Amino acid sequence: MATDLKDRAERLRELHGEGMLVLPNAWDAASATTVVDAGFPAVATTSAAIAAMLGYPDGEGAPWQEMFAAAGRIARAVPVPVTVDSEAGYGMQPRELVDRLLEIGAVGCNLEDTDHRAGGLIEAGVHAQWLADVRSAADDAEVPIVVNARVDTFLPAGGVPEADRVAETVRRGRLYRDAGADCLYPIGVRQKSDIATLVTELAAPVNGNIGEHLDLATLKELGVARVSFGPRFHRMAMADLKTTVQKLLP
Repeated sequence: MATDLKDRAERLRELHGEGMLVLPNAWDAASATTVVDAGFPAVATTSAAIAAMLGYPDGEGAPWQEMFAAAGRIARAVPVPVTVDSEAGYGMQPRELVDRLLEIGAVGCNLEDTDHRAGGLIEAGVHAQWLADVRSAADDAEVPIVVNARVDTFLPAGGVPEADRVAETVRRGRLYRDAGADCLYPIGVRQKSDIATLVTELAAPVNGNIGEHLDLATLKELGVARVSFGPRFHRMAMADLKTTVQKLLP
């Protein structure tokens, strides 16, 4: 089991350097299997969609045990590396987080710097140290878990003035990179110039999102290493379900 997890973790890390890694996020075993059957080489979960499926709000509103159980069913259902949206770590100590991820068969994780209890962002140095401890715990477990450090400076709830967002993202991202993060995820970036600056200044694999001004071709041209979609496809599926069942009403 440990050897298999190590191989999957190493494969997930390699995928960040083999062109742009596109990850249509899954929320259950069926959606994950669909993603793999379509030809994608890895699966990423989405905390917002899994929480919604379980009947809880996003933002660590669901018990971590239920979130990890759902992610574990995904990992068991597919033969490819799985990376789990672990939100802000659910208040776990680094070694506990690593142990829980490996127990469910996950070899990667998203870890965000939003403080879901106090609001705003976690102090950058404190979060960087926590990420360093996660990396150390993964090293001790001898599985090189791929850490995607989400930087929430572009989200309104982060409280960073719009004019300062790029600079603060660079500052935080470099700290997280130096702490051992494998990929940096400045969620919510919508402008081509902003993501271009971040790719250059962070000097590390960057996770981007598509948007009004950013399609997959543009992100690839800018050097983005990874693209994820969060709860987008779950919401599309639920909207389609609603439209379909409403047609059954008399």
